[in-house]
Amino acid sequence: MPAYDSLLQPFRLRELTLRNRIVSTAHAPGYGVESLAGERYRLYHVEKAKGGLALTVIGGSSAVSPDSTAPFGQLTLAEDRAVPHIKSLVEAVHDHGAAVFCQISHPGRRGRWDTGVWMAPVAPSAVREAQHRSFPRQMEAWDFDRILQDFYEAGQRAAASGLDGIELLFGGGQIALQFLSPAVNRRDDEYGGSLENRLRFPLQIIDAVRRGLGDKLVLGVRMTADEFFEAGIDQKQSLGIATGLAGTGSIDYLNVMASTVYDWRTASLSMPGMGTPLAPYLTMAGAIKEAVSIPVMHANRIMDLSTAARAVEEGVIDLVGMTRAHIADPHIVRKLTERRENDIRPCVGANYCISRIYAGGESLCIQNPATGREVSMPHVIQRAKASKRVVVVGGGPAGLEAARVSAERGHTVTLIEAEPQLGGQINYAAKVNWRGDLQTITQWLEDQCRKLGVDIWLGYTADAEMVARFSPDIVVIATGGYPNVGEIEGAEHTYSTWDILSGRVELGERILMFDDQGADSGISCADYLSQAKKKLEVITPERHLGVEAGAYNFPVYLSHLYKNGVTITPDRRLKRVERSGNGLNAVLRNEYTLEEEVREVDMVVSDNGTVPNDDLYMELKAYSRNAGAVDYRALTGDRPQTIGSNTDGKYMLFRVGDAVASRNIHAAIYDSLRLCKEF
Repeated sequence: MPAYDSLLQPFRLRELTLRNRIVSTAHAPGYGVESLAGERYRLYHVEKAKGGLALTVIGGSSAVSPDSTAPFGQLTLAEDRAVPHIKSLVEAVHDHGAAVFCQISHPGRRGRWDTGVWMAPVAPSAVREAQHRSFPRQMEAWDFDRILQDFYEAGQRAAASGLDGIELLFGGGQIALQFLSPAVNRRDDEYGGSLENRLRFPLQIIDAVRRGLGDKLVLGVRMTADEFFEAGIDQKQSLGIATGLAGTGSIDYLNVMASTVYDWRTASLSMPGMGTPLAPYLTMAGAIKEAVSIPVMHANRIMDLSTAARAVEEGVIDLVGMTRAHIADPHIVRKLTERRENDIRPCVGANYCISRIYAGGESLCIQNPATGREVSMPHVIQRAKASKRVVVVGGGPAGLEAARVSAERGHTVTLIEAEPQLGGQINYAAKVNWRGDLQTITQWLEDQCRKLGVDIWLGYTADAEMVARFSPDIVVIATGGYPNVGEIEGAEHTYSTWDILSGRVELGERILMFDDQGADSGISCADYLSQAKKKLEVITPERHLGVEAGAYNFPVYLSHLYKNGVTITPDRRLKRVERSGNGLNAVLRNEYTLEEEVREVDMVVSDNGTVPNDDLYMELKAYSRNAGAVDYRALTGDRPQTIGSNTDGKYMLFRVGDAVASRNIHAAIYDSLRLCKEF
């Protein structure tokens, strides 16, 4: 494949030969159990090895010390009990031809005192860390000694685990970066002040780990090219850091990232999502490659193979990280080598994966529910023993996934959609300009359905008679929901987010928007309205706007709202809307004092999720064998549905997605995969 030859070439690091140039870089998906790599963690990485990548880096910021907190479910390499679990993972990944590194670090001030072993975090200086709200203790001489010993022992455990290498995290706000950054390092001893002094402890860490690893295993460093905040490391300083690190002769590559997690704004810049250019920091990585004589790896929004291939072919970088891309589709390389590039499920940069981590959950892909669920959910659908006729009503993400999976099973599938195009609610969400890539989710599903021969009927409102004409064995209702403005007196005077995003209504000059859900649907509509340059106030009964919006997305929303002069008012509930002359009076209630106040506006918009569009489902229940019932034990136990309470029924009937209840894209697609893989 000439266009991608550069990506498929082997590459050597020390004594290790990688089979190609594509890497999944370190991250902490939250799959560990008691900080150990169990079955779920192992299968997640094995799937990517099956998919053909060269290297997977486990254990994002794995702990090396007892006082290393793990707020995002990180692994530990601070204890011997980790060794057999990592060894099992390494052997399984090696069986499929990929190499395994583990990223290690000490978080320093980036942790909490009230978790884990309940110890005050340490840092080069006693500078508070914003995200974890911790006040660290300034490191003393004995702290240096113990932490360096911990790094040394972590290197020994890595070698004992059979790992191919270790990556040190000198970015991401961890302890090494805290020493390197003048914004955090306020010391006036041999570890502070000049760049030479600030490099001292990171270089000591490198030496300790190299001694623990031995001479044969690979040792790399992930570093920050620019912290993007005042008094932090800039690009010029990062070149000095890179040459200082590479000049030790002890490390084998640099993995270049950008930004840090100093605050929410810079955190969002460290993992840019949809609406930002592809590979926005590639030139920074290229500048560092020109300054050093060791290989350079880079991963930041490199979502497509064309960008990846060009970066390697032109010598900008040596190894390309496509981490979120492999969360969306772990079989990228396999599909590429099989000349099936169009079957690769593209990452859209929604950042659902990282946002769930910050919400205290596990990492999941917005569109691939099998990722992280490899124990029970397949990435490759197996064919059924016998073909059936399946009718799917509704062409949003739930309906399209139901049709795709059923067709992959070898069934004859008909999909009926009332609108003239497929996509469902995603068509509204994508109207917010920087979120347009969401349409790629349903576009890929549609392309797969058409390739698999799904019979698609557009512009038809299905009823019981129409469904019966197809003589189905199984009917899946994926009709979604209707917009819900909530329980507001005078709701007839309000508009839904769908009314706004569809362009069906003319905007008033003074707009009040009420977000009673806190999810992306509300704050993204506010973002859309703010572009119109109207007088806009957004209110919410929550402590802040967008409580359910992702940690790496809400800074983008808020930057747009504030730049466009939007007034944001928390702790207020919209109680009623009354006509007043040519305008409206919106009556708000303070959630805590219960006092009311009035806003004089021209338009009120409200978002409170959706209510199921379930009329057809209710109509079809009488004709179904299972009366719409679902065996939850079978569903969660990965077994077929066999309920047959109605002996006169013609087919099995199920509903998925928002036709069940208001949720999100991931839930809709997961509903369909979990159900239909057993048809």
